[in-house]
Amino acid sequence: MSNLAVEEIDGGIIFAVKAVPGSSRTAICGLLDEMVKIKVSAAPEKGKANKCLLDFLAKQLGVKRNAVKIVSGKSSPVKGVQVSGISVEQLLDKLNLNKQSVGQ
Repeated sequence: MSNLAVEEIDGGIIFAVKAVPGSSRTAICGLLDEMVKIKVSAAPEKGKANKCLLDFLAKQLGVKRNAVKIVSGKSSPVKGVQVSGISVEQLLDKLNLNKQSVGQ
């Protein structure tokens, strides 16, 4: 099983996302290598998929939209996403990614 690569920075985190645009709905698909795989309903044109991805992550993580930004890979399916105001534990909890590691 792969683990998510998350870097803690001052006041937040940075993690990798594999975005799959043009899906029927926006949803988290789980982990792919060390990235969060997210299907995005918007088309990959004029920044629509990136905006949809950021709006979705802000809502899922319970942060303001301006707390989420793409720091690398704006025109690539693999993106670096920075989120201010949350911890690694909060990220894993809110995206339901830590349930796989609970085996008690």
